[in-house]
Amino acid sequence: MYPYMNEDVAFERLKDPQREMENSRMAADSLVGLGKLVRNLAARAWLLAGLAMRRAPRRRLGLKQMDYEETAASDVA
Repeated sequence: MYPYMNEDVAFERLKDPQREMENSRMAADSLVGLGKLVRNLAARAWLLAGLAMRRAPRRRLGLKQMDYEETAASDVA
């Protein structure tokens, strides 16, 4: 029927594995990039946690600090 049909089918079969290899290569490259991103974020979080540990605790502005004398005076009265 079609003298070139077998050649076309063979060419399509050749292109399919090439596409699969290209797609898997692209997926592998994106996973490498994702690994680098996770590693960088983890390093930054580790650094920030270390900096936060060295810092003095913050004051709470909304709460009044209770003195020993105030609580003792209220107990007596």
